[in-house]
Amino acid sequence: MISVSVLFFASLQEATQTDAMQLSLPDASNLTTLMQRLEQDLSSDAVAAVRSENVRIAVNQALVSNSCTLQDGDEIAFLPPVTGG
Repeated sequence: MISVSVLFFASLQEATQTDAMQLSLPDASNLTTLMQRLEQDLSSDAVAAVRSENVRIAVNQALVSNSCTLQDGDEIAFLPPVTGG
C-alpha cells in the first residue's frame, strides 16, 4: 500500500467540501486508481467537478497525464481552470 495526499484548489474545494485528503492506495496505483477511489469517497457532484475535462492534475507540483504511476508520499493536486479579470 502507498499513502498519497490529495489537494483540491479553488472551486474544487467547494465541490468536494475539503481542501485535502490522505488516501491509502494499492502499490502501482495510477491516476485511474485514484479516481476510482475518489468515486467511493466523494459525492457524485464532487466527482463530476474533479473529472471535468478542464481540470488539470499535478503530481508533486508537475502537471501529469493519466498514465502517471503514483508513489508512496506523492502529492496530487486537482487544479480548476484559472478565471479572473
